[in-house]
Amino acid sequence: MEQSNPSPPTTRRIAIDPITRVEGHGKITLLLDADNHIQEARLHIVEFRGFEKFIQGRPYWEVPFFVQRLCGICPVSHQLAAAKAVDQLTGIRQLTPSATKLRRLLHFGQILQSHALHFFHLSSPDFLFGFGSNPAQRNIAGVLEKYPEIALKGVKLRKYGQQIIQAITGKRIHGTGTVPGGMNKPLSIAERDALLADITDILQWSQEALALNEHIHTAHPEHHHFATLPSNYLSMTGASGELEFYHGGLRARYADGNNIFDQFDYCDYQQILREEVRPWSYMKFPYLSALGIEQGWYRVGPLARINNCNMISTPLAEAARQRFKAFGQGKFVHHTLAYHWARMIEALHCAEAIDELLHDPEITGTELIAEKGQHQPQGIGVIEAPRGTLFHHYQINEEGLVTKANLMVSTTSNNQAMNESVRSVANQYLDGQEITEALLNHLEVAVRAYDPCLSCATHALGKMPLQVTLQDVNGKVIDQLTKGMSGEIHR
Repeated sequence: MEQSNPSPPTTRRIAIDPITRVEGHGKITLLLDADNHIQEARLHIVEFRGFEKFIQGRPYWEVPFFVQRLCGICPVSHQLAAAKAVDQLTGIRQLTPSATKLRRLLHFGQILQSHALHFFHLSSPDFLFGFGSNPAQRNIAGVLEKYPEIALKGVKLRKYGQQIIQAITGKRIHGTGTVPGGMNKPLSIAERDALLADITDILQWSQEALALNEHIHTAHPEHHHFATLPSNYLSMTGASGELEFYHGGLRARYADGNNIFDQFDYCDYQQILREEVRPWSYMKFPYLSALGIEQGWYRVGPLARINNCNMISTPLAEAARQRFKAFGQGKFVHHTLAYHWARMIEALHCAEAIDELLHDPEITGTELIAEKGQHQPQGIGVIEAPRGTLFHHYQINEEGLVTKANLMVSTTSNNQAMNESVRSVANQYLDGQEITEALLNHLEVAVRAYDPCLSCATHALGKMPLQVTLQDVNGKVIDQLTKGMSGEIHR
């Protein structure tokens, strides 16, 4: 935490820099008056990564393996979204059954390991020890010490998801696997049997993780009013409105549950979504174009998907969804901290779906490449990544080189919602109070609920001013330059 006293002297700025226990680098700033009343609260994304630009000029078949380097937590999500776009570029609309099921298995493994990592490693310390507990204990090491059984089950759940990824792609992080029109190798019977050996434990631990999260939320009424935001929701669903991660149509709903649109073809996403740039963040602000900037912001991810879907195809997860809906009395649950509950419903669904796929004889099939069709100048791939709806859009020239790329990632879609959550918590818990680390952690808890992947979200250049500070070895500022939004430089 750093503090400074900008002009005028009656206000002061407090920064949480960096936000802890999230992927990537961001900060929260508060502007307070002399009586500690909140004048402004913002989430800033201060790192920049230019993937949309530097993949231009590269052959389209390289793209799935380039873009997965956006992230070490959800590389499979980017690889699969890009692979779906590349399939379109090569004129392929339908993969072989074995290739489709391998991609789905890979995706379920990715979501399972990501959800386990987020709750057990990053978020559980807040709930097991309390938002205002000793920060020296409020971390995964503290959980391992006091709750070793819970922590180890979280570690093993993540490990299992990574084992699935390794079996299919050759590596736990940044492997290969997808090729235009399919997959590059089959899953061997020995690999399948090794994964089946642990599936009973994985199903049990997933149910226990869900039960823990369900209890945490239902037994603590104070969580129900923490950054609660009635909002629009966007997600992909199957043809019957079922929970769907790999392929489906787009569904958006108002906060009251009524449809804005349903089963919209994601290849036409530019007709319904727009992105706004603001001067204080490198992350853009998407919104539903029909509703405008002020009313069109929305939320994506586990809470959106569980609220939006009509059913879940696996029985244990569907029973959990029914309890979730009953908790909301049949209406949408808008509690931001319910993201964790929804996340564990999805983790259980992944475990059940993995079990089903591993018992499917086609999962070890060897027909993995579909026949290519006529090349297309444009390809759009959309999946439900762990953090929400993920869009990859590419255009190529006659030589097969990328001429344009647009990536709209899940965390970007949640940008406005995270800012709204920060403002809500600041006004509820910090306004007029003496600012302490414990209170500031409440702001981080609100951001962490979204499981933001800030590295993924900072792929596109905004208009945030650039500031360069030169310090000596003792930390004394020697010089400082600031480049403003219009390009002017100030010393």
